[in-house]
Amino acid sequence: MCHVTDPVDRALLDDWQRDFPITDRPFLGIAEQLGLTESNVIARLTRMRSAGRITRVGATVAPGTASASTLAAVAAPEDRIEQVAAQIGAEPGVNHNYQREDDWNLWFVATGPHRAHVDATLARIGARTGLRVLDLPLVRPFNVDLGFRMGAATPRVPARREADISALRPGDKDLLQALTTGLELVRAPYAALASELKRDTGEVMTRIHALHGAGIITRLGVIVRHRALGWSANAMVVWDLPSEAIASAGPALAGCPGVTLCYERRPVPGVWPYRLYSMIHARSRSEAMDVLNRATALPQLASVPHKVLFSTRCFKQTGALIKPREKAA
Repeated sequence: MCHVTDPVDRALLDDWQRDFPITDRPFLGIAEQLGLTESNVIARLTRMRSAGRITRVGATVAPGTASASTLAAVAAPEDRIEQVAAQIGAEPGVNHNYQREDDWNLWFVATGPHRAHVDATLARIGARTGLRVLDLPLVRPFNVDLGFRMGAATPRVPARREADISALRPGDKDLLQALTTGLELVRAPYAALASELKRDTGEVMTRIHALHGAGIITRLGVIVRHRALGWSANAMVVWDLPSEAIASAGPALAGCPGVTLCYERRPVPGVWPYRLYSMIHARSRSEAMDVLNRATALPQLASVPHKVLFSTRCFKQTGALIKPREKAA
């Protein structure tokens, strides 16, 4: 069950994970739809952020558009897991850091303004921990628009859009970095953002519209902490498929009810053969395994070797690093 019992909080979390208003007073528009006051909406979101139910009201950005990223893993000795996790999490470019049930037990996402920045992050982690770092770059996404619907068994995920990186303009990376960090929970958050960036409010809102329309911003809204909201049984399932099978298997897997993320990544020959990745976010292990059973019944995945890695601890979850911290606005 979802841990949010207040129906108004549930509505805020359910209806505003995407398509957040890009208006002078966005919280006022939400309040009018819910029959609340603007200050009450802001107070509720502030309270949920403080309680750890949401990370921010802001944006997620399509991978490989405004920045570089990769999924990576290390095999940490059991007696060093917390130490190594701390060394990984200390890197500003690491925005997700999880322990999972596998010999490769610490999994993280390294982000940065360009691939050289990501490579440097991985090299520092390898040097500091003394461990081999698996580097598993994204090849193509099939579904990366993660959302959690409070009142339904499975997330509501819109059709995937191709991102148009030609829409990027000078100054957009500063704007995107600020949006992935999160809007201020104030009456006029876009004006506050424009003031922070020393830009015109109308121009900032126009650019957000353009970036959202181009698919560079994949989601603008309330970004939830899924574990805090009841999705505590989360599994990454990796599939050992030849590259020529991915084009049909990927979309089929992405469309399977209960599969919340799906993408192809580059394997590591002789070490990690898996090309197709999927995430299942569920409320219990049995629910997650039900989803997996539906996936393995797909004709494209029948008898395909796969591995299930349940997450056991979350060490870090933040927005992506798009610009170096010392240069970000």
